[in-house]
Amino acid sequence: MSTPTINIPGYVVGTWTIDPIHSDVSFIVRHLGVSKVRGQFNTFAGEIVTAEDPLQSTVTATIDAGSFHTRQEQRDNHVKSEDFLHVDDHPEIKFVSTGIRQDGGENFLLDGNLTIRGTTKPVTLALEINGFGEGMDGKSLIGISATTQISRKDFGVHGGAAGAAVSDKIQIALEIEAGLKSE
Repeated sequence: MSTPTINIPGYVVGTWTIDPIHSDVSFIVRHLGVSKVRGQFNTFAGEIVTAEDPLQSTVTATIDAGSFHTRQEQRDNHVKSEDFLHVDDHPEIKFVSTGIRQDGGENFLLDGNLTIRGTTKPVTLALEINGFGEGMDGKSLIGISATTQISRKDFGVHGGAAGAAVSDKIQIALEIEAGLKSE
C-alpha cells in the first residue's frame, strides 16, 4: 500500500519562528447569549517545524496570559483575575502539537495539547496553509490560519459569579506568519 503524496505549493522544510507583529491570536465569546465579545493576546511566541513529510511537522507556542485584552480595562482585569485566567499563578498558556492529519483536499487538522490555568486538554485546530513566500528582506515566510472551539470550563475557567454571563464555548482564531530561521 502506498502513502499518498501531499502537495503543498512552495512547501519549504525548516524551522520557523512566529512573527508576533504580523500574527494574531484572537478569541470570540458570547456575552449574555445575545452578543459576541472579541479579544486578543498581545504577547506570544512559537515555533513551527515543517518536516520532509508534512504530516510529521510540529508546532509549539506560548502565550502571555497577562497580555489578554478586549479594549475594556475593567473586564480585562477581571478576566486576568482568579475568577478566570488567574494570571498571577498561571502566567502562560501553552500549546504543543501531537500530530497533524489531512482534512480532505488542501486543509489539515492539527492535534495538540493546550494548557490553560494549569490544566492540559487535547484540542484539534482546523488548519489552513495560506502559503509560503518571500518577505521584503528576502527571508522565507509561511502563513497559516487556524481555528478551534474550546470549553472554558474544561480548563477550570469558571468565572465566578460573572461566569453565568459568558458562554462556556470560546472560539479561537489564529492568523500566523512565521519566518524561516537561519541555519
